[in-house]
Amino acid sequence: MMRKIWSFALLVGTFLLLVVGGCGSKEDQTSGKATENEKEIKLVKEGKLTFAMSGLLKPLNYKENDKLVGFDVEIGKEIAKRIGLEANPVTNPWETILQGLKGNKYDAIIGSMTATEERAKQVDFSDPYYISGAQIFVSESNQSLGKKADLTDRKIGVVQSSTYQQDAEQYTKNIKSYPSDVYALQDLEPGRVDAVITDKIVGIHAMKEAGLKIKPVDKVLKQENIAVAVNKDNPILLAEINRAIASMVEDGTYKKISEKWFGVNLLEK
Repeated sequence: MMRKIWSFALLVGTFLLLVVGGCGSKEDQTSGKATENEKEIKLVKEGKLTFAMSGLLKPLNYKENDKLVGFDVEIGKEIAKRIGLEANPVTNPWETILQGLKGNKYDAIIGSMTATEERAKQVDFSDPYYISGAQIFVSESNQSLGKKADLTDRKIGVVQSSTYQQDAEQYTKNIKSYPSDVYALQDLEPGRVDAVITDKIVGIHAMKEAGLKIKPVDKVLKQENIAVAVNKDNPILLAEINRAIASMVEDGTYKKISEKWFGVNLLEK
């Protein structure tokens, strides 16, 4: 009888140890993981993903009734939601936007920034969230510029501190810088510049929505991968952003957002 009682007590004790031990392990792992992530994801504002853009790049990012809207904004909000953070889009002048990121004014740049080798020396880039290219635009009435070789020694307009500056330098030294693509494109018709090099998507949208009498010339000068920029000391945030982008593409959310703004999937080459 004593042997049976002892065996039963031993069995109950072992079961309790397993239950308590199992619960403790699960709790420790869960809380430990959350604490670790909170420490490793560096945010300028707790619980928020603060991301910057110029706010002057319609339809990618611009202000409407004092509110930031556009494709970049919607992509940023979806990324923030999937990470479990509140979206906090802000604006910063494009020419100092990298300095602002490095100075911890915001957590990321989601503002149609091209991932280049030069920029990658300063910041880390996510997987691309859209693919575009540098396109030449001229006035609709311009018959002397029909191909990229015709740009030689012409006056070309570009956005300040953009990669299009280097594209223009291949053809001319006569380059005029603008604070936004729209201002540059508006100068084509009155002849203040002969051509503008800008993002293909921006130029096409300006033709359709703003009614600018301009046209594209030749094929894109180069393909560009547009990505999210984060500081190099924030690898967990970068991984979470990549995970969010991948899940958006996988479940079809990305395609819906892209087609809403452009009628096409911008990740399809």
